[in-house]
Amino acid sequence: MYTIERLKHLDTGNFFLMAGPCVIEDETTPLKIAEKIVQITDELSIPYVFKASYRKANRSRIDSFTGIGDDKALSILQQVRDHFDVPIVTDIHTPREAQTAAEYADILQIPAFLCRQTELLVAAAETGRTINIKKGQFLSPHAMKFAAQKVIDSGNSRVVITERGTSFGYQDLLVDMRSIPIMKKTHLPVVLDITHSLQQPNQSSGVTGGHPELIETIAKAGIAAGADGIFVETHPNPQEALSDGANMLHMDHLRDLLEKLLALHQALRKFQ
Repeated sequence: MYTIERLKHLDTGNFFLMAGPCVIEDETTPLKIAEKIVQITDELSIPYVFKASYRKANRSRIDSFTGIGDDKALSILQQVRDHFDVPIVTDIHTPREAQTAAEYADILQIPAFLCRQTELLVAAAETGRTINIKKGQFLSPHAMKFAAQKVIDSGNSRVVITERGTSFGYQDLLVDMRSIPIMKKTHLPVVLDITHSLQQPNQSSGVTGGHPELIETIAKAGIAAGADGIFVETHPNPQEALSDGANMLHMDHLRDLLEKLLALHQALRKFQ
């Protein structure tokens, strides 16, 4: 992972973690989540980036929760960043958002559905921040080198690529673990999103479903396939989360999962 201010434990050789709630949904939950994850990752010596969207633009229904207001949500991200001394990753959706979000976030994330939007990628690149591009559900892993190259050709080589599943029919996703070594051929850090990869989109209710019981399985497979980082959305009460609760990891299970992934990662390093 690139050297990023506030990113600790880089000397351990462990995989890095992007984790947090799907979206800033109130003033207190993000701080509680950050406090717990910082404690766990410090004890396990895992490089940690706090993840939360300040606004969700891609919703199935017009009445779906999108956020508490940009200014308020961004100020909460700033509180997390300053209080816990951790880097922040958050989504942007339009070119004009890039510079504003860059004032609060260390990593700008390009949502999967927008990974081919040239103006968005260029605007993100021009902020100088690290850019995490999520692979579109409609793209092959081979095609992600072109999305990454748009950022690089715009003068910013700080690019991360995230696998988050491929559309399988209308209402399911699958993860092709070949994607990880294929995308690593770019020589860029490759992350596996272990929660969105288990979504069941396009449900008749208009609310995305998921298979959180398979998070550990997907995560282990990703580490075994060579993922440099793990992305996970987590919440103290996923059933009450205002976005993507159906595929989130309950916070009570995070430490156990990370301990298992570390053991697997360290075992695999013996054969490298």
